[in-house]
Amino acid sequence: MLIVLSPAKTMDFESAVAVKMPALSKSDQKPALIKHSVELAQLLKTQTPDDLRRMMGISEALAELNHARFQDWEAPHPTNGSKEALFAFQGDVYQGLNADSFTPKQLEVAQNQIRILSGLYGVLRPLDRILPYRLEMGTSLANAHGKDLYAFWGDAITQELAKQMEINQSRFLLNLASNEYFRSVKRAQLPAPVVAPAFKENKNGKYKIISFFAKKARGTMAAWVIRNRVRTLDKLTQFAEDDYRYDADSSTDKVPVFLRG
Repeated sequence: MLIVLSPAKTMDFESAVAVKMPALSKSDQKPALIKHSVELAQLLKTQTPDDLRRMMGISEALAELNHARFQDWEAPHPTNGSKEALFAFQGDVYQGLNADSFTPKQLEVAQNQIRILSGLYGVLRPLDRILPYRLEMGTSLANAHGKDLYAFWGDAITQELAKQMEINQSRFLLNLASNEYFRSVKRAQLPAPVVAPAFKENKNGKYKIISFFAKKARGTMAAWVIRNRVRTLDKLTQFAEDDYRYDADSSTDKVPVFLRG
């Protein structure tokens, strides 16, 4: 299968990668859609800090920071200042993923099987090197292709995912991304079905999706799939990390439900 994740707003480019990396060439760490990223970065360079503040709904300090980042953005990325996406992104999903515990072989499997959706990069492999940025997929940014990033990316993200699914002979795409990011994917153009698990917590006797826990569970499931080389939906339903359990009664083939509590 192929797994898709969302990126994270919080990023860490200061800490060194603490795990042993597999042998990689520069092409092994070059984002597949970097030409699109260059076009987008050139447009973002023309935005003032105030433009970025209004467009992204961020503070003046964050707008100034990201304005400086876009002014300095260049491709190909220099080694100094860039970092592997899997280790640059922080946040709930990546806490659950806990990539610092991966072996070099598991990182190789992740590089083949995980894709991270990105407003700036479109699609990233875990070990692709990226520069610091902030650009959420739902951002409204007028461009040559339309009014927002969904229009900018068009079919490019879907085509890249479909290509990798065919290489992997994926029986399904495991969607562990948020709705905001997965909206950039056109399901009908994929060569296999989409499976999107739901993670629910017992709150006052009723099971509900609680964002913080669901995000972390998505990362935990992605790591579990990598470590256990999961390939089938039947195997996926055996996921039982962090006290989750599969609930057959409320599940469908496309939305397996995992309950806790």
